[in-house]
Amino acid sequence: MKTKNNNSTDKDILLQIIREILSLKDPSEQDISKVICRHPSTGSKTFSKSQIISLFGIYKTEMGLSENDKKRFLSLVRMKKVRTLSGVTPVTVLTKPYACPGDCIYCPNDSRMPKSYIVSEPGAQRAYLNKFDPYLQVYNRLVAYKNIGHPTDKVELIVLGGTWSFYTEEYQIWFIKRCFDAMNDFTPDSIKCVSKISQDTQSSWELLVHTQKKNEISKTRCVGLVVETRPDYITEKEIVRLRKLGVTKVQIGVQSLNNKVLKINNRGHNVESTANAFKLLRMGGFKIHAHWMPNLLGSTPRKDIKDFKKLFTDGRFKPDELKIYPCSLIKNTKLFDYYTRREWKPYTEKQVLDVLTKCFLLTPRYCRITRVIRDISSEDIFVGNKKSNFRQVVERKLKESCRKIREIRFREIKDEKVLLDDLSLKVTCYKTKFSTEYFLEYVTSEDKIAGFLRLSLPKSSNHFIEEISKCAMIREIHIYGQTLGIGTEEKGKAQHSGLGRKLIQKAVEISRRKKYTKLSVISSVGTRSYYRSNGFKDGELYQYLYL
Repeated sequence: MKTKNNNSTDKDILLQIIREILSLKDPSEQDISKVICRHPSTGSKTFSKSQIISLFGIYKTEMGLSENDKKRFLSLVRMKKVRTLSGVTPVTVLTKPYACPGDCIYCPNDSRMPKSYIVSEPGAQRAYLNKFDPYLQVYNRLVAYKNIGHPTDKVELIVLGGTWSFYTEEYQIWFIKRCFDAMNDFTPDSIKCVSKISQDTQSSWELLVHTQKKNEISKTRCVGLVVETRPDYITEKEIVRLRKLGVTKVQIGVQSLNNKVLKINNRGHNVESTANAFKLLRMGGFKIHAHWMPNLLGSTPRKDIKDFKKLFTDGRFKPDELKIYPCSLIKNTKLFDYYTRREWKPYTEKQVLDVLTKCFLLTPRYCRITRVIRDISSEDIFVGNKKSNFRQVVERKLKESCRKIREIRFREIKDEKVLLDDLSLKVTCYKTKFSTEYFLEYVTSEDKIAGFLRLSLPKSSNHFIEEISKCAMIREIHIYGQTLGIGTEEKGKAQHSGLGRKLIQKAVEISRRKKYTKLSVISSVGTRSYYRSNGFKDGELYQYLYL
C-alpha cells in the first residue's frame, strides 16, 4: 500500500521506525513514542505498538538485522513489560463453573463462574470468552503475549477456580492435558487466536504423561504449574496426584489463623486443617502460596496484625508466597446480611493502610507478597476498599518513612542490568516444625534480588512417598529479570548467566554438610532437561542427585 504523496510503504516506514529506535541510547517510553508518532502509517494513522510488533514479525527476516538488534528492538517496544519481569510468562486459566464444598459468607457466587470468582475480573473474562476451554485459554493467551512482544518460551501455568481438589480426577487430567497440548502446539509464528472448542475429550494418565514428555522439548515449556485449593482437601493421596499432574506450587486459602473467625465466616475448616495442609505440602516439596484476608467478620485491625504475625512465627506455617485480600462486600453474599444488621463494616482507608503497612514490615525476606488487593472491579464492590494500587501506596509510605521492605517482590531486580561480579550470596536459615529451610539468594549491594533457591531439610526420615524419604529437597529455583528465551544469553541479564547452577552447587554443599546423601527437586515438566544437564536423574515423581 502506497500514499498519494510518496512511494513509501508500511514496510518502509516500519524500517525507519526500527532503525531510529535502535539508534537511541537507553531510550525512555516517551522517546520511543515520539519516534512512532513522527512516522505515521501510509493511512496517516500512528502505528500502535502491537501493529509494529506484528509487522516486525512478518518482515524481520528481510531487514538484515543481527539477532542482538532484533532482541533489543523487541525489548524496547514491548508492551506491559512488568508482565514478564519476574522471569516467567504467567498464563492464568480458570476451571469450569462448579460446586464448591465451602459456604463462606464473604464469597461471591456468580453462576457463570467457578465459586468465588465474578465475571468482571480480567482473568475470569478471558475464561468466559473462551468458554472455559483450557486449550483456548492457554493458546489465545500465548498469542496475546506474542502480539505485544513478550517471549513465550517459559510459561508459569496458573490454574484458578476455587477448590481444584473438589473437581473429578477425570476432569483434572483432561484439563491439564489440554493446557499442555496448547503449549505444545503453539509456536512463535502463531499469531492468530483460535476460537473453535476442541472435541478432544480423552483423558487418562497415560495420555497426560505422553503430552508432558512432548513439552519437555517444546518451544513453549511449562516451567511452573500452580493450582488453588482448600486446606481441608490436602491429603497424602492428593499430594501424590498433584505431582502426577505436574504441579509445583499450591495456592492455599488460609484466610485466618483464628478458629473463632473461621467459624463465624463459615469457612468450613479449622486452623489445625491449615497446619496439616502446610505439613503435607512442605513434605511434598511444593511452594506454598497462602491467601490471607484481613477485615473478616469477627476480626479487628489489631487481631489481624496479631494473626499475620502468627503466619511467620508459628513453625507450622511460614508460607513462601502470599496474597493479601482485605475483605470487601460484594452484593448477593451472606456477608451482606451482616452488613445491613451493622454486625460487620469495612475498614476505613486509614485502617487498611495501617494493617497492610504492618504486614509488609512483618514479612520476612524469604516470602513474596504476590498481590495485595484482589482484581475486582470497583463497580462490583458495594462497600470496602476500591483502590487497586494499594501496594504502591504502602510502598511509598514505607519509603518516605525510611523503613525497609524485605519481601521478595519489592526487591526483584526487574529489568536492571546486572553482572555476576556485582552479586553476593546471602543465606537465610529458618526453622519450621517439620524442617530446616535455607533461602539462598544472590543480591546486589542494594539488596536487589537476582535469583534464589529454596532448600528444605526435613527433620524426620519417615515419609509417605518412599521416593523422597531421607532426601534434602530443592523446592524452588527462580532467576529474576526480563524473561529470556530458552538457550539464549544477553549481557547484563540475570537469566541464563549461571546463577541457577551456582545456587544448586551451594544447595549440594549444605546438604552434604548436613549428612544427606540424596538431593531431590520438585521439577516442573519444562525444567526436567535443565536439571538433567546438572546431573539429576528422573524418578517417578521427582528428580534426584546422589551426593
